[in-house]
Amino acid sequence: MTDLWRLSAADLAARIASKQVSAREAATSALARLDAVNPRINAVIDHRPDDVLRQADRVDAAIAKGESVGPLAGVPITVKVNVDQAGFATTNGLKLQRDTIATVNNPVVDNLLKAGAVILGRTNTPAVSYRWFTSNLIHGTTRNPRDPGITPGGSSGGAGSATAAGIGHIGHGTDIAGSVRYPAYACGIHGLRPTVGRIPAFNTALPERPIGPQISAVSGPLARTIADIRLALAAMAARDVRDVWWMPVPLEGPPLPRRVALCVNPDGLNPVPEVMAAVVDAAGRLERAGWIVEEIKDTPPLQEAALLQTRLWLGDGYEAQLALAEKEGDPGALACLRGNRAKVFPFDLSQTLTRRATLTRDWLLFLEKYPVVLMPVSGELPFADQLDRKDEASFTRVWHAQLTQIAIPFFGLPALTVSTGLVDRIPVGVQLVSQRFREDLCLAAGEAIEAGGTPPSPIDPVG
Repeated sequence: MTDLWRLSAADLAARIASKQVSAREAATSALARLDAVNPRINAVIDHRPDDVLRQADRVDAAIAKGESVGPLAGVPITVKVNVDQAGFATTNGLKLQRDTIATVNNPVVDNLLKAGAVILGRTNTPAVSYRWFTSNLIHGTTRNPRDPGITPGGSSGGAGSATAAGIGHIGHGTDIAGSVRYPAYACGIHGLRPTVGRIPAFNTALPERPIGPQISAVSGPLARTIADIRLALAAMAARDVRDVWWMPVPLEGPPLPRRVALCVNPDGLNPVPEVMAAVVDAAGRLERAGWIVEEIKDTPPLQEAALLQTRLWLGDGYEAQLALAEKEGDPGALACLRGNRAKVFPFDLSQTLTRRATLTRDWLLFLEKYPVVLMPVSGELPFADQLDRKDEASFTRVWHAQLTQIAIPFFGLPALTVSTGLVDRIPVGVQLVSQRFREDLCLAAGEAIEAGGTPPSPIDPVG
C-alpha cells in the first residue's frame, strides 16, 4: 500500500476498479507521500485529509454497489489554487483573495470528480498566475524536486512539482502563456495545453474574465505518462454549459498523415545547444516510429503573436491589474507588469483582435500541410529560480526564451510538452503543436517520443 503513490493513474484506476486495492488505500498512500515530501517543496498549499478520505470512501462504496465510478476511479489528483473548489479559497496566489471562498466547483473540478478522481490538495501558483516561477506572499515559494536551484516553472509550478514528486498522479494546471507546458518542462514530466473550448472552466467566485483570457486561457493536465495525460483530458473535457466557449468536438479526429514539421529555431528564438539537441533527438525518435519528419527553416510568425498575446493577457485593464499588484505588494507580479508596460499600454482591443485573425489564419493553413509541429518548449534549459527578478537584462532574457509558450495561445492551438531527458539533473524536453481540437495528434506523436526515454519519475526531492 505504501507504494501506491508510485503507480500511473491508469494503473491505479484499473486496480481500484477491479478491487485489487481500495480507493481509501490509495488516498492513504497519497496523503502519506504528501506528508513526507511536501514540506521540502511546498507544492500543495491546502489540503484536508479527512475530506480526502471521505471522497475515497464514496468511491469504494460505489464500487461495492456495482455502480459506475468513472475512468479515474479513486485516483488522487491535485488542482491549482486559481480555480474554484467548493469550501476552499480561490487565492490565485494573492493575500487579497484569502477570503474568496468558492461555494461551487469550477467545471473542471466537477468533471474530475464525476470521473471518480479524489482531490488530494490545492497547488501553488505565483501571484495572479503571472510568472514562470512560483512564489507569492500568501503561500510562499515552491521548489523544483529535481533541483531546488531551478524554477519548478509557473504558473502551475505547484502542480508540476507535486506530480514529479509523487504527490498525486495527475495535476490540474492552467495555461495562458505556458503555465502548463513550462512546469512540465522544468519538472521533467508531461503537460498538455488543450485547444480553447476543449475543457470547460469558469470561476463563480471571481469576476468574469476579459476577452483575452477568455479566448486564450485553458485548463489542462500534467502527468508522468502520456497515457495519463490522455486519460485526464478525456475526464476534464466533459460538457459543462457554464463555459460559453466549450465545444462538443470528439477527442479523436479523422486520420491524417503522420507528418511532422521540425523547426529547431522558430522565428528567431535562438535556443541553446542542449535545447536544439533535444528537439533533433525527438525528431529521430519520431522517424524511428514511422513518422515522416521534414525539417523547415521557420514557422509562420511567432514574435508578433507573442507580443500581441502579452498585450491581450496584460494590456486589457492594465492599470487595474497594476493597482492590484501594488496593493498586494508582490515583487514578482510587479516585475511582470512594470517590465511589460511598454509592450501593452496603451491597449487597442480591436486592432489586436483584427491582427489575431490574420496571424491565426496563417498558422491554420500551415497546419493543413504539417498536422504536427515539433519545436522547443523554451529557448533555454529551466531557469535559475527567480531569474526574472534579478535585473532588467534577466527579465528580458526570460521573456525572449518563452517565445513559443506565449505565442501558441494567441492562436488557440493545442500544444504538448514531452519530457525527454536530463542535462546533468536539469530536465529538457520538446513541444508538439497541432491543429485545433487535434490533441490526439499531439498525444500520438508524444507517445512515440516518450517511448525513446524520459527522466525517472516520481522522484524524491533533491537538496
